[in-house]
Amino acid sequence: MQNVKQNLVVIGNGMAGIRTVEELLKIDPDHYNITVFGSEPYGNYNRIMLSPVLAGEKTVGEIMLNTEDWYEEHGITLHKGVEVTKIDRYRNQVEAADGTIVPYDRLLLATGSNPFILPVPGADLDGVIGFRDIHDVHTMLEVSKTKDSAVVIGGGLLGLEAANGLMKNGMDVTVVHLLDTLMERQLDEVGGQMLQKSLEERGMKFLMQTATKEIYGDGKVEGIRFQDGRDIKADLIVMAVGIRPNIDLAKKTNLHCEKGIVVDDTMQTFDPKIYAVGECVEHRKICYGLVAPLFEQAKICAQHLAKASVFHYKGSMTSTKLKVTGIDLFSAGDFHGNDDTEELVLQDAKAGVYKKIVLKDDKIQGAVFYGDTADGTWLFQLMRDGSDISEIRRSLLMGQNHIGDTGTAGVDMVSHLDDSAEICGCNGVCKGDVIKAISEKGLFTLDDVRAHTKASSSCGTCTGLVEQLLAATLGSDYSASPSEKPLCGCTSFSHDAIRHTITSQGIKTIPEAMKAMDWTTKDGCHSCRPALNYYMICAWPEEYKDDSQSRFINERSHANIQRDGTYSVVPRMWGGLTNPNELRAIADVADKYSIPTVKVTGGQRIDLLGVKKEDLQDVWRDLNNAGMVSGHAYGKSLRTVKTCVGQEWCRFGTQLSMSLGVELEKFTWGTWTPHKFKMAVSGCPRNCAEASIKDFGVVCVDSGYELHVGGNGGIKIRSTDLLTKVQTEEEVFEYCGAFLQLYREQGHYLERTAPWIERVGLKYVKERINDDPKGRKELYDRFVYSQQFMQDDPWAERVEKTDEFTEFKPMKELSPV
Repeated sequence: MQNVKQNLVVIGNGMAGIRTVEELLKIDPDHYNITVFGSEPYGNYNRIMLSPVLAGEKTVGEIMLNTEDWYEEHGITLHKGVEVTKIDRYRNQVEAADGTIVPYDRLLLATGSNPFILPVPGADLDGVIGFRDIHDVHTMLEVSKTKDSAVVIGGGLLGLEAANGLMKNGMDVTVVHLLDTLMERQLDEVGGQMLQKSLEERGMKFLMQTATKEIYGDGKVEGIRFQDGRDIKADLIVMAVGIRPNIDLAKKTNLHCEKGIVVDDTMQTFDPKIYAVGECVEHRKICYGLVAPLFEQAKICAQHLAKASVFHYKGSMTSTKLKVTGIDLFSAGDFHGNDDTEELVLQDAKAGVYKKIVLKDDKIQGAVFYGDTADGTWLFQLMRDGSDISEIRRSLLMGQNHIGDTGTAGVDMVSHLDDSAEICGCNGVCKGDVIKAISEKGLFTLDDVRAHTKASSSCGTCTGLVEQLLAATLGSDYSASPSEKPLCGCTSFSHDAIRHTITSQGIKTIPEAMKAMDWTTKDGCHSCRPALNYYMICAWPEEYKDDSQSRFINERSHANIQRDGTYSVVPRMWGGLTNPNELRAIADVADKYSIPTVKVTGGQRIDLLGVKKEDLQDVWRDLNNAGMVSGHAYGKSLRTVKTCVGQEWCRFGTQLSMSLGVELEKFTWGTWTPHKFKMAVSGCPRNCAEASIKDFGVVCVDSGYELHVGGNGGIKIRSTDLLTKVQTEEEVFEYCGAFLQLYREQGHYLERTAPWIERVGLKYVKERINDDPKGRKELYDRFVYSQQFMQDDPWAERVEKTDEFTEFKPMKELSPV
């Protein structure tokens, strides 16, 4: 028997309500018959792009998110330009102003907010408007064609954007603000003064600390009078003094309302059949106005409407990174501070740069940047993660690239790049491609951009650049992803929540994990399946059987696929050492299978390039027969241990670096890690093996060994942090095993040690490794235990099962990474 669809009625055709519908359609497109009422005569449009429309940078058509065809394609009944006047909770139906009556099983309120109009005489005159919808923009554009002067009341973000747009249309504009600081919600006094000075230089006029007494005119606006007696002429007055949640209908329906419609953590109102999202909502005493929190609400609400989740919305930490009339601003958290906080300040008035970071107990509480917002995304991540910044305090104001690449954010140079500049090298995505997708497809989140362009979907190095493009393109309503963002679109669980659930509930298979955590897709995707596979391996090394079908094609082939479809084969050379037998075996294989290129790699190994797919199995079998195993050049695992000749041969060598490197590699090889893991042992402080840019580096000194962690020698160089200094080789092994296991247990899948250390803090790593001998030994023991089940090279097993490889058909989604 076929299930009968329920009826869902959505009141509000704006961004929050329709995003909820979009999320619902992803989860269960057949659950509801959906009816949408919108008071405006349009489809769903991008409200935060109204300023570019006013400024002539975009058209109304370019900011539409969902055309009327989209509603029709998804079977959604749209009543545009129709206002709902009554909700009958007894009969479970809504009534509209045009007489339409629609029954509901579930009702979603997304009524948004209304501009606040000052209750002064003359506020109802023709020519007094808000700045909230397309109609307001059309009014401003029409007036600007024939009139000269405008007054904008309100020196916040909307007011300044309205003033800028009117100036671009040739009007003389005065901004009236009640307080002494512009944009007081985003800037402190110094930043506000710098912004005002810059805008004044561009022709914008200001009346600060000025209160409106009345607006006058004969049927239409002629001027405005202030409390201090001043009077100026005006043809248009734009009220931009704030917004108020639109709760009139909800209050009329006797739903619980305070500042907004009060909802619980599932976005449900007092009435269990009625949900609410967006600017009309009050959640835990907070009403949100930025897009990112509203979209988070939409996702949770959709899951509960589909009865597909037990997850809750717990509020949002927001930041603002935007351009106001071409000036870069960033703010987050409590940037005013108090007696319990301290401030780091950098001010260069001539250069137009101001930075203030508020700290408490070496953790960022808030920040405000003016003129140079390059590190805003990175600072916000440090703040939301609660990272201890004591180790980078001195250079914090100088920015991330003065500290070294963390992999969490790129240097903000996107504004200086041409549209043809490559943003994502892994997928060949240019700056123009990303901006076009954001603008034309109505993208708002990092996940949206990844889904439509593939930028940031592979190695993740370009994530910071993509986030900066989002911030620059979306402006005021861009907010960085929450710290507890889901692993992928298949689940609402974060990496940490997934790992905790796996271990706490004893989950030992991928299907069990997907069932327990309400996966929205049956088999997962290319993001979550490899991650789940790794988390299972790490949690249950003895019991879990590695799922080869949840690995990327490179790992499944035990070789790196090349641009021409051939493969690269790299056998392991312990510590970079080899011998005539190994070299002879490599030469024989190269001759036998006509391998065109043989190259020495940067990791002190030999790479056989151009191996045909049909020869892969035989190549590996011949190398195995010569005693050579895979170098895991493709793996999220130990890659190499680079060494110099050390005391064995070098006159400067202080310790036996070659033998130590070989033993370290044999100790750690075969272990799976969140991302690739590289080591090096340098025989003296001259550091010929480049130990200071490895994930774990050993620098030999006269008195023992310096241990370094968190280095990166890839696209962006990051020097290591000094972990500690030890005296014996035994201690080197203990600290190495403990560090590796801590990273294995806490790193997110595809997160290198550099961003992991930035996320958890070097202080935390030192506390776990250096300051807790018992805990260090326990980590080391867990690593040694796991190695019992991971020591055999996977290829050694694979060559015995010839059919498995020849019948293997790679999944298209699990592409090389």
